[in-house]
Amino acid sequence: MRNFIRLSCALLLASLSIASCKKDTRVLNENVSPVGTLNLPADQFALTLKPASADSLEFTWEATSAADGDFVLYELAFDKAEGDFSNPVFKSVSNGGGLETSLSLSHKDLNKIANMAGIAASSSGKLKWTVLASKSSNSVKGSVSRTLDISRPAGFAELPAEMYLSGSATEAGTDLSKALKLKRNEDGVFEIYTALKPGEYILSDKAAEGGKNYFVDNGIIKEGNTPVSINEEKIYRLTLDFNVATSNMVEIQSLGLWMSAYNAEIGQLDYVGNSTWTAASIPVEFYQFDWGRDDRYKFVFHTSAGLQFMGSPKGDNGSPVGQPAAYFELQAVSNDQWANTYKFAPAADGKNVKVEVVLKGDAAYRHQVTVN
Repeated sequence: MRNFIRLSCALLLASLSIASCKKDTRVLNENVSPVGTLNLPADQFALTLKPASADSLEFTWEATSAADGDFVLYELAFDKAEGDFSNPVFKSVSNGGGLETSLSLSHKDLNKIANMAGIAASSSGKLKWTVLASKSSNSVKGSVSRTLDISRPAGFAELPAEMYLSGSATEAGTDLSKALKLKRNEDGVFEIYTALKPGEYILSDKAAEGGKNYFVDNGIIKEGNTPVSINEEKIYRLTLDFNVATSNMVEIQSLGLWMSAYNAEIGQLDYVGNSTWTAASIPVEFYQFDWGRDDRYKFVFHTSAGLQFMGSPKGDNGSPVGQPAAYFELQAVSNDQWANTYKFAPAADGKNVKVEVVLKGDAAYRHQVTVN
């Protein structure tokens, strides 16, 4: 009898538990209303993109609602002018992880989206946008859409992260694994100081097969495998700006060691290859002022485009003795007689010095001065 009572109680508790579970179970309502009002930007808004700037464009819309009053998530969607958003070229959740009714996109991102929609560089076209509202797995396209009249500048929507130079005209030859790396000065901007000889060169974003190749045609950077021909052997500074698809090549005619107090060069360095200039022995004599002897110096390139000074990232420097390697780093500076200069070690006064300038693309530009 006792076992029967225990069994009856257990069955009663189980039935109550099942009933309780059934009572708490509810069907998820995924119904959500489409976004019906877009605020900014206005329809047919004309936008001239400046991808290299910090400019952005704000998109805003009116909130919609879910049938059960729960949260709605939003995505901004873009499509081609003739598209119906069944397969948008780009989507991005709104601010606040999708909960807010606004989103700002940079001109750089809009340039990429316009490229995805088939609007070519240096041309104009229409980009359609709307807002998708979603609840759980149910996503609803906005009942309205607008268009942007986009004008793209020359340049590449996808900027390469690295750039290499190879080919029969280069110091590295045709072996792509030995290609010369260009220095990345900022997003999409690269440069290299190197010698080129009669032959051909190609640019690539990888020092291996499978990268994107580029070439220069009358100063314009283009994607493709067309090699560039070189007819004379010279030393060059080649600058590439993929933001605006332009290049600039100037001949490096000479490099001098320049002393501030004399306002003149006191010696010349010779190019020895591999983006390096050296001078085995340059006499140094500090300049005598009433207050003492001046020892400041920097470097100057003579180029086909004029003088280009190279000096310290710092406006003013103390003695080099005991300084870290960063003291000797180089960058392009102004022609100011006293600014961005270095100082010789005290032992250099009245002596000869060995000088080396290294402008390789795989490290910081630097120089070294050794007292003979």
